[in-house]
Amino acid sequence: MVNGSALTNENIYQLKVTLQRIKPPIWRRLQVPGGITLYKLHKILQVVMGWYNRHLYQFIINGNYYGEPDDEFLVEVKNARRQKLRDVVSREKQRFIYEYDFGDGWEHEIVVEKILPPEPGKRYPVCLKGKRACPPEDCGGPWGYASLLDILQDPGHPDYEDMRILAGEDFDPEDFDVEFVNQELKTIK
Repeated sequence: MVNGSALTNENIYQLKVTLQRIKPPIWRRLQVPGGITLYKLHKILQVVMGWYNRHLYQFIINGNYYGEPDDEFLVEVKNARRQKLRDVVSREKQRFIYEYDFGDGWEHEIVVEKILPPEPGKRYPVCLKGKRACPPEDCGGPWGYASLLDILQDPGHPDYEDMRILAGEDFDPEDFDVEFVNQELKTIK
């Protein structure tokens, strides 16, 4: 099933998404139908990574930019709502970039690990596995996140309380709950 509807012969793309410039890595492995739009892939990535869809995004695939077109951008941005994944990414091992929040500069490398036939009765999209929690929104990109983690290790740091509020009281950088993510994926339309 794809979001509760009958599945056609649509190939399934198994993707590995890795947040760049973060050590140890934060990554997710998911399966999505090849016929989804890049906009829908953006919505799926927001859920599996743990973002809140508060900022602009773009995909960079084979030198082309896909996102929300805007005449003020310096490069041509093709409409992600009109581009299907299978039409711009066609082979296994192909790599492309998903960038979220241009101010913080969260770049995700996406690798097409496999292109598979659908499994009868299986619901897509589905997250198979992942490691580590997503950084909090608006924490300053990879460098700001590294600083946040350092500060959270030191309750005596003058910025500790502010960083604890930014991250959330129960933030654990090692935590990833695949069952929770898959429940959230069921809500994507």
